[in-house]
Amino acid sequence: MTITWRSATVQRLGAAWAGSQELFATLTSGPEPGREVRALAHPDLVGSPRPGDRVLLNVSALARGLGTGGYALVVALPDALPPDPPPGPGHLVKARYTPLQTMVLGADDQESPHHALLADADDLEGTPVVVADLHSALPAVVAGVRADAPHARVAYLMTDGGALPAAFSRAVAGLREAGWLAACVTTGQAFGGDLETATVHTGLLAAKLVVGADVVVVAQGPGNLGTGSRWGFSGVAAGEALNAAAVLGGRPVAALRVSEADPRERHRGISHHTTTAVGRVALAPVDVAVPDSPGAFHDRVRAQARALCGRRHTYVEVPAAGLDEALATSPARLSTMGRGLDADRAGFVAAAAAGRHAASLITT
Repeated sequence: MTITWRSATVQRLGAAWAGSQELFATLTSGPEPGREVRALAHPDLVGSPRPGDRVLLNVSALARGLGTGGYALVVALPDALPPDPPPGPGHLVKARYTPLQTMVLGADDQESPHHALLADADDLEGTPVVVADLHSALPAVVAGVRADAPHARVAYLMTDGGALPAAFSRAVAGLREAGWLAACVTTGQAFGGDLETATVHTGLLAAKLVVGADVVVVAQGPGNLGTGSRWGFSGVAAGEALNAAAVLGGRPVAALRVSEADPRERHRGISHHTTTAVGRVALAPVDVAVPDSPGAFHDRVRAQARALCGRRHTYVEVPAAGLDEALATSPARLSTMGRGLDADRAGFVAAAAAGRHAASLITT
């Protein structure tokens, strides 16, 4: 285990969004004193930084060039600790037994006003549940839903394979502010959503019964753990989420992870992450949404999707007409692995196609 700590002094504040504050700080310890780094604080956890404050930073991922958005992470403001929260209900501990573990009131908690509703809940009543591998698919899936069902209530269920705090996601903040998401539900070790839950199953039920969602989108938070091996990636949990949706009587829809620009061959066309999660882990039958876009690349994707479906899953070809226009209206920036819509259009269109198919499954 490697944790790289640095002390620093806040020089100025940067952008802010719901639950997050960007800042720029000068290192005062380590081999590069005086170097300025971009850092991110979650004020609900560590307090609100101001210029001149001392901060303790975790720079482990930054030092290795990993996917933290280029941020060091603020662990504490030693001279400006936040006040203790007021006494209140809730005993779900998230980020358990880490120095920043946080206690929240879960929708499924015994102290919650929703506990009675969720205690014996067992049925999503056919609600479509779109499951994606990457967080970057979220705005595209929602754009696809809204292309045909602009007034649908969409809930996002954030699992804990990537970032744990929902506040890390600018996409969630932007979609919530624009009214494209009715709620964010955080589950497992993830926290900070409009509703907290213990498991994917209670998260799905809370999205349906508490939020009143017409469509639920499930994906990990920003970031993705991958080892270049068949089973060693956090997105394998997408298959488990599809199973959960089926067990609870929902309509599971797999959003394909597709790329026409990724330099790694294992992610070109349909990613090996999808073929493992959907083809091997998802044991329940699911709908596999595939856009009918023209061209040799998309012919390849359709052939891969048919092979992926085999005898278990249902291949669903979805009209792509109008999806580019829908994607262009997204209030959240479209970016996957550093590539925008123009650089890797196929991936976003595939995610939007899953959203469009989910819209067709909404029952009134």
